[in-house]
Formats: sequence, C-alpha cells, structure tokens
Amino acid sequence: MATQTKSKQVKQEKKTVSNFMVFKRQNYILLVTSLAVIIIGFMVMGMAGGEAFDDPMKITVAPLIVLFGFALGVFSILYTPKDLNKQVGPEDNNLVK
Repeated sequence: MATQTKSKQVKQEKKTVSNFMVFKRQNYILLVTSLAVIIIGFMVMGMAGGEAFDDPMKITVAPLIVLFGFALGVFSILYTPKDLNKQVGPEDNNLVK
C-alpha cells in the first residue's frame, strides 16, 4: 500500500514539473513587442532623410527608440506574471528542485 502512494506522489510530481514553464504568454507578447520596437527604431534610423549629423531624428530619436526596445526586451525576460507568483510560493519548494 505504501509503494502505491509513493508511486502516485512521484507521478504527480513529474506531471507538475513537466507542466511548469519559465515564460508565460505575457512574456512572449512583451518580447515580440520589444523586437518590433527595435526594428522600428532601426528603420527610423535608416530611412530618415538628410545627412547623418543634420537630422535630429537620426541621431537622437531613433537610438532612443532602439534603447527602449532593448529595455523592454530585458523587462519581458524578467517580468513574472502575478498568477505565477500565487502558484509558486515558499510551500511549493519541491517544484524548484
């Protein structure tokens, strides 16, 4: 009887661990948005008219857009959705092993 309960616990742990993903849907949406912002920044940098040092759009605005895109990418990796915070708590340390 004891071996059956242990085998159920092991199966349950494996099932729980296999369903655990690092990134959620919101993370992927933010990551794709950051890539789009980076591409828009490079397009603005390349398509803005005028000489390189004459156009403020090319030398200030476009690099700021690109930096914002990279910052959004870092945020999308580090962001933890609130429902995940509720799911994994200190009492669920066996999932982190």
